[in-house]
Amino acid sequence: MDLYTSFLLLSLTSFFTLINPLAIMPIFMSMTADLEAQKKVYTARKAVIVSFFTLLIFSTTGEWVFHFFNISINSLKIVGGVIFILMGQDMLQARLVRTKVDKADVDTYVNDISITPLAIPMICGPGAITNGIVLMESTTNFIEKIILIVVIAVVLLLTYIVLVHSTAIYRWIGPTGNNVLMRLMGLIVMVIAIEFMVSGITPIIRQILKISPLAVSRVL
Repeated sequence: MDLYTSFLLLSLTSFFTLINPLAIMPIFMSMTADLEAQKKVYTARKAVIVSFFTLLIFSTTGEWVFHFFNISINSLKIVGGVIFILMGQDMLQARLVRTKVDKADVDTYVNDISITPLAIPMICGPGAITNGIVLMESTTNFIEKIILIVVIAVVLLLTYIVLVHSTAIYRWIGPTGNNVLMRLMGLIVMVIAIEFMVSGITPIIRQILKISPLAVSRVL
């Protein structure tokens, strides 16, 4: 497997499991239950478009923000790994880690629920944003950057398809199937979390081991 294929699979798997369209689906159904079919499609489309540009902005400007605030990408990998582990743990227990909207508040959100809370933070949450920044930072050439952007677009397109056909999908897989799929995705998220944490901790440990002998020699 070449580097491009490996990066493609990592990006696709991580974004799909972190965005997790199947977890968004029940909430989308409840929030749009009283809307006409055309308005449901419009809401899903707008939410996905807003999510795409949000992820694109954070992914492409994350490196500049880190340099401006003198933040290490390795630190973000460790923090991102912790976030992914917490998300994965909730997913393993089939709990939806999403913003909840009371029925009394639906009317307030109905005109703009596509942006908040559907796009942010349901689709484009902290996990997906962190994943985009870390993966973009790890790219080594222009082709990998294009692959990452295409993957984001593809995953969000799949999310749009799931939301538009949410009623039929939920009726087909049922609540049990939905819980099983969520647990599997949670396991994948936790594996990715460990990979992120190891890749973030390893350079820090190497730097400490490299500096320590030098510091000792200076003291002596």
